Amino acid sequence: MKKPLALRPEDVGPFSKAIGLGFEKIEEGYSLGRLEVRDDLLNFNGDLHGGVIYAMADTGMGGALVPCLERDERCTTVEIKIVYLNAVTVGTLTCETRLVHRGKRIAVLESNVENSGRPVARALGTYYVSKAKAKANADRQS
Repeated sequence: MKKPLALRPEDVGPFSKAIGLGFEKIEEGYSLGRLEVRDDLLNFNGDLHGGVIYAMADTGMGGALVPCLERDERCTTVEIKIVYLNAVTVGTLTCETRLVHRGKRIAVLESNVENSGRPVARALGTYYVSKAKAKANADRQS
């Protein structure tokens, strides 16, 4: 068995940095992300854009799954079902994600997004686990 991949909370990538998404915790099967609502993330109604919330869930799911992968594996989002529960205009969102099931090639994760304890969205995602291509695998090992 190969050593699992390491992923640190600061390894969020350029898109996550652009929207201000950071992680307090990333471990095998779990992640906890935070995002401060900013004016440039609001839609024309003055609410946080749903795409930002979706991105939190998707990135949180990847963060929880990557530490479960072996060095020669990668994961790809197959689908995410998200239910938006409350609009957000200000505050700090948290996204807590847990691995629900990990098979050989399919993983299922669940994210709960909240704003000061108030539910914002619930998401259930399916991810495909595959063998990493040689170059991508070499980049991830360095």
